Amino acid sequence: MGDFHAIPTTTLADLLGKKQVMDFGIRRLWPSERVAGPAFTVQCPPGDNLMLHAAIYRAEPGAVIVVESGDTDFALAGGNVCAVAHRRGVEAFVLDGVIRDIGEIRDLPFPVLARGVVPIPGVKKAVRPHNVPVTCGGVTVHPGDIVVGDEDGVVVVPAADADEIFAKAQQVLALEAEQTLDQWEAKHRAKVEALLAGD
Repeated sequence: MGDFHAIPTTTLADLLGKKQVMDFGIRRLWPSERVAGPAFTVQCPPGDNLMLHAAIYRAEPGAVIVVESGDTDFALAGGNVCAVAHRRGVEAFVLDGVIRDIGEIRDLPFPVLARGVVPIPGVKKAVRPHNVPVTCGGVTVHPGDIVVGDEDGVVVVPAADADEIFAKAQQVLALEAEQTLDQWEAKHRAKVEALLAGD
């Protein structure tokens, strides 16, 4: 499988369509490099963060920990949890929820893509299985799917299609690299004019 760090989310979104793109509320909380890796999936009911805290000890290095929560009242993680995840080689957190201790996490630096920040933490009570299908940002994420996040958003590449999508994305990027802006503009203008003319 290729290295998806080299593939922008915009290219992947063009190839995969809206159903694989998380909603715009899940975004980088500060500037960071593009993240990419296999999903380690987590379910946390609203107000509870136990299974994310457990996941940092169970996810393999390079994994993107993806959390289904939907809660914006209580933080799923803070500075120490992110520091341990970072030290253990976790690629990033992608959270349908919020974090706290943003300054500490940003300074690590550890990439977090989430809905925002709130200062109060959740509780640790609810035990749920890891690595089952979850919904994050409106997208169903299966364990091992490739999760790619950058400043434009988060895209989920189904594991079964990853090799094919990577190859197609490389082809698209190679063609784009060869095309000048003048060439693009000429093709674009012709297409727009044809549409306006009803051709």
